[in-house]
Amino acid sequence: MADIGGAKTGMDSIDRSKELGRLATHIIPHILNLYNCTSTAADYEIYAPNATFEDPLMQAHGVAQIKSAFYAIPKVFKEGRMLEYTVEEEERTPNSGEIRLHNLQRYKVLSKTIDMRSLIKLQVEGGKVVRHEDLWDKNPLWNRQTVKLPLVGRLAETWRRGNMMVTHVLMGFGKDH
Repeated sequence: MADIGGAKTGMDSIDRSKELGRLATHIIPHILNLYNCTSTAADYEIYAPNATFEDPLMQAHGVAQIKSAFYAIPKVFKEGRMLEYTVEEEERTPNSGEIRLHNLQRYKVLSKTIDMRSLIKLQVEGGKVVRHEDLWDKNPLWNRQTVKLPLVGRLAETWRRGNMMVTHVLMGFGKDH
């Protein structure tokens, strides 16, 4: 498991003792920048224009909303970073497949530190991320397909979209800073 406890970014954060696949080598440095609150506009170029991002709090559609979601992290938390990770890659074609990033994230809010295990799943098509899921504690996201009552799943989806829309407005509609 790579330990990236310092303030390194991008390729500096990659554990060079492990061989990454072709897709992961291109994408993971940018994902680390997003989660370590050091992202720039260039880090979002890994996403397809119609990409989605989903975690238990938000459901983002398109690159501008994905930017808003990640630009909000340092506004909400005193600190946000990925402490350690391992990468798995299933390449279906030279530019398509799935990357799974098993990781430990740390967030500080007020005087409280929150450490959270997560599974980040990235669906890649044509060399671009089309779907980015962050499964906290490696639990599936609540939606119509994953809960016993589809109405409860639909309410969870609606709540996540609402959170995203409020965040998107507060973050200036994903404008780069």
